[in-house]
Amino acid sequence: MFNIHRFSCLSLVTLLSLFSANNIHHAYAETNSDLTVIVNGIRNQTGEICIGVHNSAQGFPDGNSSQTKSACTPITGNTVKQVFTNLKPGNYAVVVLDDQNGDRRLNKDFFGIPTEGFGISKNPIVSIQTGTPKFHHVSFKLNKNTTININMKYSLDS
Repeated sequence: MFNIHRFSCLSLVTLLSLFSANNIHHAYAETNSDLTVIVNGIRNQTGEICIGVHNSAQGFPDGNSSQTKSACTPITGNTVKQVFTNLKPGNYAVVVLDDQNGDRRLNKDFFGIPTEGFGISKNPIVSIQTGTPKFHHVSFKLNKNTTININMKYSLDS
């Protein structure tokens, strides 16, 4: 009788351990998240606002190698809202372009100064002295249902 009771207790403990381990796994499983990007200060009423979501410094901000999601939305006012779904947890940076000529890239003059409106996550200062911001300065940790606001720039900061 003692051996049967001991076996039953051991079986019960084993089952409870498996049940608990399974629940812990589900509780800590990484779930994908949504990112809402709100672009403010749009000056033009024609063209598109193009948004690129990047997950690494490689190719940031102009290249597509680190771009995980992108979207272009017709301009209908001075604010645009775009939701990106099913992003894996991690660090991201976002670039925005007021694309007036439909080529879906940031046009620059002979000196490399943007000729179209642009914006970057965390709204950094962009000037001749600072240059293009690095990914690690403008990236943010994506949490579940993260919302960021980006202000458009139509010239470099002084």
